[in-house]
Amino acid sequence: MLQAAPHPKGKILLTARWLVGHRDGRHRLIENGEIVFENGEVVFIGHRFPGEVVRRIDYGNALIGPGFVDLDALSDLDTTILAYDNQPAWKKGRVWPRSYIEAGPVEMYSREQLAFQKYHAFATLIRNGITTALPIASLFYRQWGETPEEFSDAAEAAAKLGLRAYLGPAYRTGNQVVEADGRITTAYDEPRGLAELAAAIAFCERFEGAAGGLVRTMLAPDRIETSTAELLRRTAEAGRALGVPVRLHCCQSKIEYDLVLAQHGMSPPEWLEKLGFLTERTLLPHGTYVSGSRLITRPGRDLEIIRDAGSTIVHCPLVSGRHGNTIDHFGRYREMGLNLGLGTDTSPPDMIMNMQVGMILARTMAGSSAGVRSEDYYDAATIGGADALGRPDLGRLQPGARADITVFDLDRPHLGQVIDPIQTMLLAGHGRDFATVIIDGRFVMEDREIPGVDEAADKRRAQDQFEGVMAQYPSRTHGHPPASEIFSSSYPVERVEERT
Repeated sequence: MLQAAPHPKGKILLTARWLVGHRDGRHRLIENGEIVFENGEVVFIGHRFPGEVVRRIDYGNALIGPGFVDLDALSDLDTTILAYDNQPAWKKGRVWPRSYIEAGPVEMYSREQLAFQKYHAFATLIRNGITTALPIASLFYRQWGETPEEFSDAAEAAAKLGLRAYLGPAYRTGNQVVEADGRITTAYDEPRGLAELAAAIAFCERFEGAAGGLVRTMLAPDRIETSTAELLRRTAEAGRALGVPVRLHCCQSKIEYDLVLAQHGMSPPEWLEKLGFLTERTLLPHGTYVSGSRLITRPGRDLEIIRDAGSTIVHCPLVSGRHGNTIDHFGRYREMGLNLGLGTDTSPPDMIMNMQVGMILARTMAGSSAGVRSEDYYDAATIGGADALGRPDLGRLQPGARADITVFDLDRPHLGQVIDPIQTMLLAGHGRDFATVIIDGRFVMEDREIPGVDEAADKRRAQDQFEGVMAQYPSRTHGHPPASEIFSSSYPVERVEERT
């Protein structure tokens, strides 16, 4: 059985110029505040703690706050960045060609490589102030779905690093395919997907609550357009029986929306409603392509369906904004009463950058700066994610909550003049401005150092693996062009051998 590190003994008191405490159902800033925790649980917030403590740490000009909850946390070597200036996706290896399906898809990573990627990604999440993570990885580079074995390794990594993680292998009954004439269709293998669902359920039964509760589980059907009705029905039933969250990528592209509409005569949310899939434990990244928006002119009740079911839209502004789309818009979604959480989903897994980009996109879409404020995004990154998981003990610092705590350094030179600490974070901060991260009362990062992690060596290893996957792109790209045609260069490249 997985073992987490023991909790420090006795009460520990932290203080700083600012503390994000939680009272009466909302965050509040406590100037020169104190927080005390013991055995992984917050026991006090405020001023002048009256009891005895075994350790007192004054972080000075810093912001002590709750850890971020990342509902779509990057957990592999992100290849969406290869599409940043290389489009359309179906011509650039982001959709399997029919020839690759017929030849038989292959695993492009070994189990050892996958285990390293999870460990490397989890450490990076911690560096960015993320204390609860629901991993997401691409299936484009897999033989089909993810495996229980690799998630057993992921559980080991989470326990070793001290990350709070909700784990479960992604599975699917279908895959997008580009035909020889450029049409996007879907190829199905339902028996394989249902077998993967059964394996995912067994994983949940085995690992739920492991590592002293740090490891929880989820069900993760990959995408709505790569799922058959039977897979979604059985997933929903299993999610209710197990009491675990269910995450399904939905309403994230025009291709997806059109495929579902063509196959089922309904929009993605309409189809999920008919299947009885949506519950309060359903997480739906990304919620950008919905009826009545600038991206989908078809009339309908897509957002109302999601809202009325109590499901959560997982907003991932950075990856969406990079490709020219976004929800329309954060302020309107919030005013409608939709549950909103945040996910990183891409590299860098910087929740602060996501909030910053989200703020800019929301105000641009609204045509005004009045519709959304810094605290709205901070709430989504903390309370919103925790509530989506049914965890009132996460995402907030109050007595009885788990001691998932971050220390944001306000003395970093690039922050400039500090006005309000949350506003300053969203104006000029980076994920790497977190100096200390505490998860469940354990110090998992201090002075920007994670015990046992060699960041520079891991970066080199990750780069080697990344280049290895890039080299395999031609075999699984429409028309099988050479890598030099798939990946463009910003400017002409001159190499040493060309100039000698």
